[in-house]
Amino acid sequence: MRTDICELFGIDYPIFAFTPSEQVAAAVSRMGGLGVLGAVRFNDASELDETLTWLDDNTDGKPYGVDVVMPMKIPTEGTSTDLSSYIPEEHRKFVDETLLKLGVPPLPEGEGREGVLGWLHSTARSHVDVALQHRPVLIANALGTPPQDVIELAHEHGVKVAALAGAAKHAASHVANGVDIIVAQGYEAGGHTGEVATMVLVPDIVDAVGPGVPVLAAGGIGSGRQLAAALALGAQGAWTGSIWLGTEEYRTLNSHAGWEPAFTRATSSDTVRAKIYTGKPARLLKSKWTEAWAEEGAPSPLPMPLQNLLVSDAHNRINAAGAPDVVAMPVGQIVGRMNEVKPVEQVMRDLIAEYEATVKRLNAL
Repeated sequence: MRTDICELFGIDYPIFAFTPSEQVAAAVSRMGGLGVLGAVRFNDASELDETLTWLDDNTDGKPYGVDVVMPMKIPTEGTSTDLSSYIPEEHRKFVDETLLKLGVPPLPEGEGREGVLGWLHSTARSHVDVALQHRPVLIANALGTPPQDVIELAHEHGVKVAALAGAAKHAASHVANGVDIIVAQGYEAGGHTGEVATMVLVPDIVDAVGPGVPVLAAGGIGSGRQLAAALALGAQGAWTGSIWLGTEEYRTLNSHAGWEPAFTRATSSDTVRAKIYTGKPARLLKSKWTEAWAEEGAPSPLPMPLQNLLVSDAHNRINAAGAPDVVAMPVGQIVGRMNEVKPVEQVMRDLIAEYEATVKRLNAL
């Protein structure tokens, strides 16, 4: 299964695992893949610094990456307090009434946390600065090409830069701006995703950027057969995400008691692509919460980062309530195959074994 990107990063398998959990990222890296820690949840740069120090010490010297959320153009922004003043009262009222209707109780006094500020450029830039004080081999940007000075800074530290793309023209633009690796993220993916399916998107992007640029396939990849298909389409590896939400190691981060029964019973049809999580289109698990936003009379989601600030307290309350029918969680269509909770090691071994069996079967044709 070794491809050129394995040599580039010194990994055994071209399996990239995007995850908000340092426990999952470390376990994947120790198994020979590349764990990529999502930094967006860290409002405080010092917390990210502590987490990356932990990764430095718990990956057995193996490489890892960091994922940030940073627009190419630097926007005008304010503090979370300033930004909150732009949230219309009708949106606040809708959220409050919806939570009441769904039976989601308030949090105890003093509990909860402020909205995720990792969507802000200033916060994301602090994530990059902190990351480069550690030893990541890759910085990936979920919003495409990072600012030019960020790319140059990463390269000065010997760190490769990856960018997600949902269309061939975007991928070509990323490469022209200095990005090293393209993550071709198809419609099936969890979280922010475009409108073109992985089967169509990956070869489009591979052809658009040419043989000198590594492409990782993303979206709907959770088995060895799908990994083999990604390589057949011209990708050098797979960027996986949702499958790691169903691991034992993720339990240390998950705060929603109903998450596991919710995803283990879900089918591949039980997701929805909506703007209600961050203000940009993102695929989420269907629940009574997502259905409420789709009802007639519901307000339109606000732009990023206002939407996340609007719903952050609601997400805290939903997680604390722990009802499987009321979930606010990004996940891809691969959720239909996430039928049981497994340790990361088993997920990795299953991916590798099924990939090898698939290649053997194809070679016999």
